[in-house]
Amino acid sequence: MKAIKPFIALFIAAAFVLIMVPALLVLPFSGKEENGRLSQHLDGQVRQEGKKVNAISEPAIEVSVYRAQSRQIQKFPLESYVAGVVAAEMPADFKIEALKAQALTARTYIVNQLMTHDKAGLPDGADVSDTIKHQVFRNDVELKKEWGSQYKDKLSKITKAVAATSGQILTYNGKPIQALFFSTSNGYTENSEDYWSSSIPYLKSVSSPWDKSSPKFYYKKTIPVSEFERKLGIHLSSGNAIGTVTKRTPGKRVGTVDFGNKKLTGKQIRETLDLKSSDFEWVRKGSDIVITTKGFGHGVGMSQYGANGMAEQGKDYKSIVKYYYRGVEIQSSNNLLHTLTARK
Repeated sequence: MKAIKPFIALFIAAAFVLIMVPALLVLPFSGKEENGRLSQHLDGQVRQEGKKVNAISEPAIEVSVYRAQSRQIQKFPLESYVAGVVAAEMPADFKIEALKAQALTARTYIVNQLMTHDKAGLPDGADVSDTIKHQVFRNDVELKKEWGSQYKDKLSKITKAVAATSGQILTYNGKPIQALFFSTSNGYTENSEDYWSSSIPYLKSVSSPWDKSSPKFYYKKTIPVSEFERKLGIHLSSGNAIGTVTKRTPGKRVGTVDFGNKKLTGKQIRETLDLKSSDFEWVRKGSDIVITTKGFGHGVGMSQYGANGMAEQGKDYKSIVKYYYRGVEIQSSNNLLHTLTARK
């Protein structure tokens, strides 16, 4: 019996090591929360906890916005910029599909702006301004002040609309389009060549009957006869005639007005007299000219109230943008954004 005691002692010691050492190795971690998982990167994808996640994310692009009021340049992540444009350009109480359409136009506009490097009228370092020259933009502080108690709900709705279209832009022949938009049509949108000089294949006149319910469909403006004559550079006779419309556009707007000794386009008259639309008519009442306009904006591209009307009838954002922009495609902006990132 005495001869086997050393063997028993050795056996007990070995058993202690086999049992206790693994426990000591695990013990320091057993009381802590998990903060990581083993993941794999296979064929361009990350697999984590049984889920497949796309490892190729959108490149981090910042937009340098010239804030006209403060005369400062502020930088915002691209998607934050898009949300700020949607919030400023379209009422947040519009239907979600209309807001998605607006998000798509806003993203397309800025991607096109970044690609073309059109910096005319901008200070060095700015990509775009926050005015109607480019796209109106509001930051978070401004939206809180503007929306007050409705800030949280409105921002949530707009954020969802932007997220639903994340990474998407409108293209024609593989290039970002000029995603023009305006508030309210006169019942039709306008051909680009009938308001500006160039003919753009996807900016063609289409019927937009939904706009008739817009609160901005009709507008009246009164101008003294003397101011009317001075601004247009004309002289009205004492008779009842105040010019003759000699041409109308396919979008039912005034093309040309003949005042006898001078001809002006509808666009010239609209911009000179600061009218809401180039679909107008007027009458003289005593020493005043009363002008009635139909629609609000230049009329080219997507009508915002028309988009909301389509959304109210159940149309989704893809149907909306493809109706107002003829022959376009909805594509990923990733390749273009990666190109921009590589240039920097």
